[in-house]
Amino acid sequence: MTRVFSGIKPTGHLTLGNYLGAVRQWAEVAQHRTDALFCVVDMHALTVDHDPARVRRLSRQAATLLLASGLDPELCTVFVQSQVDEHARLSYVLECVATDGEARRMIQYKEKAARERERGGSVRLSLLTYPVLMAADILAYGTDEVPVGDDQTQHVELARDLAVRFNQRYGQAFVVPRATHPKVGARVMNLQEPTSKMGKTDDAGPGIVYLLDEPDVVRKKIMRAVTDSGREVVYDRVARPGLANLLDILAACEGGNPEDLSGVYESYGALKKDTAEAVVELLRPVQQRHKELCADPAYVEEVLRLGAAKAREMARPRVDAAYRAIGLLAG
Repeated sequence: MTRVFSGIKPTGHLTLGNYLGAVRQWAEVAQHRTDALFCVVDMHALTVDHDPARVRRLSRQAATLLLASGLDPELCTVFVQSQVDEHARLSYVLECVATDGEARRMIQYKEKAARERERGGSVRLSLLTYPVLMAADILAYGTDEVPVGDDQTQHVELARDLAVRFNQRYGQAFVVPRATHPKVGARVMNLQEPTSKMGKTDDAGPGIVYLLDEPDVVRKKIMRAVTDSGREVVYDRVARPGLANLLDILAACEGGNPEDLSGVYESYGALKKDTAEAVVELLRPVQQRHKELCADPAYVEEVLRLGAAKAREMARPRVDAAYRAIGLLAG
């Protein structure tokens, strides 16, 4: 059976973009058709200045929302990265295979490092090396497919390169993974800045729909979304990014095609209204299940404990083999 791994970083509250671009596909498709592992990658949240208590709180919230979104621990493995030591163990080994140039070419490193420097802050070494940790996350489990948004494809390519290089130099140890993408909604954009991704690390608010936003808040944000000049509702990502974003969101919510939907509407207002209601209805069962799970935190903790134990058992033999292959005395 195909093995799938994907993770979500607890650097902010999960957004509509996280749900449409990743989590819904995990729940509706991946866990039913594959041997799937889904992880809260909390170690990746340490690459920039952070509040430790907030990271812990957001890690628990992210895990709870994954379960509320339909991930079933009877069908897949749900766990927290830092509770499985093999991720950090393998990361260092892969750092000994990766090159400085590969790490510095990562687009996200360039963008995040530039923002840190603009703020007058220092750039942590972990920001440079975290794509290697991401590769370790993937390769530790013999992953075949990694469902990711468009912005993470480069990191999966790095994982592929490291797997091939390690196998060639030290012997066959890793499966070479491939990135997969949902057809619609792979990259939901900020409602106020439709050329920028709807990112959970941006706490600005008005352009971001969070999974736990109240229905009226969702409606207000979408009704105030930036559109484009002109009156005709057409789907054009380059010339009309605001409209294209709304059409992508509506299509992802309803399972339609954004280009086909563009011909249905004669006004921006009607499109916004239908998009807002579609999002509210999409999030309603997730929010209800989240409320139920928050009332039973012991259940969530037990799911994560059992998930980590299962993940550890799966990863350890492969990581030990990689240690021996590269020249270490693995236990």
